[in-house]
Formats: sequence, C-alpha cells, structure tokens
Amino acid sequence: MVPSDFKALIQRFYHLQSERVETYRLFEEGHEAYLRTGPHYDFDHYRQLVHEITQAFCGISKEVLEIKGRLHDEFDRPDLSEHIEKLQNKEKEKLELTAKLQLAKQQAQDQPEDQSCQEQIQEIKHNVCVCCFLAQDHPEQRGSE
Repeated sequence: MVPSDFKALIQRFYHLQSERVETYRLFEEGHEAYLRTGPHYDFDHYRQLVHEITQAFCGISKEVLEIKGRLHDEFDRPDLSEHIEKLQNKEKEKLELTAKLQLAKQQAQDQPEDQSCQEQIQEIKHNVCVCCFLAQDHPEQRGSE
C-alpha cells in the first residue's frame, strides 16, 4: 500500500471521531429539549432522537472497526489497531454513561428535593470525564488499566 492510502485512512478516522463529537452534541441538545417538555415528557420525539443517534453511532463504529482491520491487515500496524480497539471500548462505555446521565438528569428534574440525584449526576459526570481521559493515550495510565 502506498503511504497516501495510510494517511487517508488516518484522516478518515479523525473525521469519524469529529462526527462522534457532533453526534454527542446533538444527543445532548435533544435531551435538553426533551427535559423542557416535562413533566409530561414528549417521549415519542425523544425515542426517535435516540433511534437516530444510535444509527449514527453504529455507522461510525462500523467504519472505525473497518479502519481498525485495515490498519492491522493491510498496513501491518497492530499497535494502532489495538489502540483503536481500546478507544472503541471507551466510546461504548462513554455512551452507556451518557445514557445513565440523561436518566439521572430526568430523575433530578422530577424529584428536585432529592439531593442524592444531584450527587449521582456529579458522580456520572466524573466517570464520563475519566472515561474520556482514558480514551486518550496517556502513558501514565497504562499500568492502572
């Protein structure tokens, strides 16, 4: 393979990561709009949003996994392939945490007197930050995984 193919593949990977960031932004905006419909939530619109977001994340993940395979098989870069696999696992964890955070935000809105809801939100936000940090390549964290 010619080096320009490798460069194009890496550029596509970075573009997909940018798409993920944008998809998370749309997901958050949609959830904020959903919360504004409370206490009689417009769940039908939110369910459609979740479906569309899920489709977007699935498409991104599928293409990232194809890139991972090409890096390993065509370019003999198992190091990069392994890094992408770890990143994919952290992205999955981040999405699960995001869903938990959205549920916690709705619960906090529905039960404003319950201080434990706010504590749960802060804990989940912290876990999202940790997850994002670990998704990056931080040599000081390699021994603790």
